[in-house]
Amino acid sequence: MTAMPIRYPAPLRPGDRIGVTSPSSGVGDALWGRFTYAVSCLRDRGFEVVVGELNHAPSHVSGPREARAEELMGMLLDPTVRAVVPPWGGETGIDLLDLLDLDAVAASEPTWCVGFSDTSTWLTPLTLSTGIATIHGQNLMDTPYAVPDGILHWVDVASTPAGGELAQHSPGRFRSGGWDDYAADPTVSRMTLDGRGTWTRIDPGQEGEPVTLTGRVVGGCVETVGLLAGGRFGDTNAFAAQHAPEGLVIVLDVCEWASYDICRTLHAMRLHGFFDAATGVLVSRTAAPGRDGFTQHDAVRDALGMLGVPILADVECGHVAPYLALVQGASTTVVHDPEAGTHTVTQRLA
Repeated sequence: MTAMPIRYPAPLRPGDRIGVTSPSSGVGDALWGRFTYAVSCLRDRGFEVVVGELNHAPSHVSGPREARAEELMGMLLDPTVRAVVPPWGGETGIDLLDLLDLDAVAASEPTWCVGFSDTSTWLTPLTLSTGIATIHGQNLMDTPYAVPDGILHWVDVASTPAGGELAQHSPGRFRSGGWDDYAADPTVSRMTLDGRGTWTRIDPGQEGEPVTLTGRVVGGCVETVGLLAGGRFGDTNAFAAQHAPEGLVIVLDVCEWASYDICRTLHAMRLHGFFDAATGVLVSRTAAPGRDGFTQHDAVRDALGMLGVPILADVECGHVAPYLALVQGASTTVVHDPEAGTHTVTQRLA
């Protein structure tokens, strides 16, 4: 069967409209200054920003699920809105999945959708169900940051035309703990990257060995996307059969669950077939705890070590800054060579 091509939204250009909505958590009054500053940063780049009605935080969500789904769908189906970026993720964005008309999205002009954390709860199903590329990594609230060497800003990624190439590499630096205080300094634009370290190969028997792997990127936050594995919103096998016969590079963002919980979830994802088409796995650096000498690396090895594919950990694809902007659906080559100091992700929008 001939693979169906991935559909890439048109590249962002100055003057384009960018929609901002909160399909999961909104922003409270204390952090509203950061929200407005992030919006102004997009306007300073020459974009028209459409701020939705649902961006405040009356509770753990920005509004009723029907209203959140309607506002998101309105932006996705509006041909004048060229990108949609939420402020950040949240907790229970899963509640609007069955209200999204992904068939209508598939029939419309593609829109760049951007984000990570709970945003991947709808972002990944959008790519898996429609074959439309999305961007995993960086949210609206991260937009003001100057990205370090090796990392691309999501706006620059979304500005790349179909057929273009994106090259990123590990900067070898990361944030060792905590978050910037947006309430005290809403305009902070420099990431604190005080830790030193880069990727680690952890698949059993291959620790420290160089590897090159290829495939199309899909994945997301383990704590949210993991709950979708095997169902209609998390069918990686159908996506691979339609769009990626060469296989999938699975990206896993471990946010906060302890190692036992991550281990159980990854086992469940494996049993549901989520990794059947995997050519390799990229696992984020995480601040989540281990338990009783059972580390986060141990959790991944325990659940996925039997796959027989390369597993790279401590990749900049999670909640620890900085954040790679990875195009889900793009043809991807990952090179990890510790001796040469090479840790690269090259994506082609083809």
